[in-house]
Amino acid sequence: QVQLVESGGGLVQPGGSLGLSCAASGRFFSINDMGWYRQAPGKERELVALIGRGGSTNYADSVKGRLTILRDNAKNTVYLQMNSLKADDPAVYYCYAHVTVIARAYSFWGQGTQVTVSS
Repeated sequence: QVQLVESGGGLVQPGGSLGLSCAASGRFFSINDMGWYRQAPGKERELVALIGRGGSTNYADSVKGRLTILRDNAKNTVYLQMNSLKADDPAVYYCYAHVTVIARAYSFWGQGTQVTVSS
């Protein structure tokens, strides 16, 4: 029904920057919240940032001021600009979308993209 395709990710040095993007496709009525979660080895998946359809945002405290979430409703795409990356940022980053399909809303996830921070 709904596919989330992520791009970006990779290896960056500490203090460096990286951008992620995620495009939603398929048959749906509307996309509500979009966002990013991450999961590091041995840890639970955690929220990074969410953005509502109107642009309201919610960030994890650990990323405030360093990561910026944006969205293009016309392209059904969400972006995550990551600056000043630190040693505790490496993880698999998952795109998330809360999508209304016909009369119900469902959560969908991307396949994940690896972010590595290393010198």
